[in-house]
Amino acid sequence: MVIAIDGPAGSGKSTIAKLIAQKLKLVFLNSGSFYRGITLSLLDNGITISDADSVCTHASSLDLGYAHERLTVNGTDVDDLLHTDRVDAQVAQVSAIPALRTIVNTKLREITKSLSIVCEGRDMTTVVFPDAEYKFYLDASLEVQAERRFNQGVSSLSLEEIKDSIRKRDEIDKNKVIGALKISPDAVYIDTSDLTIEQVCEIIISKIYI
Repeated sequence: MVIAIDGPAGSGKSTIAKLIAQKLKLVFLNSGSFYRGITLSLLDNGITISDADSVCTHASSLDLGYAHERLTVNGTDVDDLLHTDRVDAQVAQVSAIPALRTIVNTKLREITKSLSIVCEGRDMTTVVFPDAEYKFYLDASLEVQAERRFNQGVSSLSLEEIKDSIRKRDEIDKNKVIGALKISPDAVYIDTSDLTIEQVCEIIISKIYI
């Protein structure tokens, strides 16, 4: 079974997806971790982000693993390094490369062949798992998105700088050639701006029958 959740940064989808997975005893899969792990490796190896061929060649050479809901790159756990400012600044551009999305999507589908999962990202409901049994789109106002990211305490940017960063990233995500951020016609839309985490979880679980 696949429960797919999409939405912009700061909409709460990662936190919600993790909790839903815990409550329903399913595996949580964060698709964004794969793009972030690839971006981290590109930066660490000095590979030009704008060179799509080099990016895809490098990504194809990486051994991307996912165990205990943490990402490994070539056997090294990098999960704690995925939300730094340097990765945040480049991941949208990297994930916008069509050929790279094909590489990552193939990997995601391989992982889910033998697992029941809760996955979240930008195009889980529309591209990666269009036949998912359950689809949700979480949204939030830009102000709430920025406040949530700021309160995570992982960024050295000011609240206004984070807001500007999210605005730019969402714009890139919504205009991608492949895997653009959009609402699937059959997804349940939830504005999380004024809802607690538990309230959002209750809404989602009420729509799921196991």
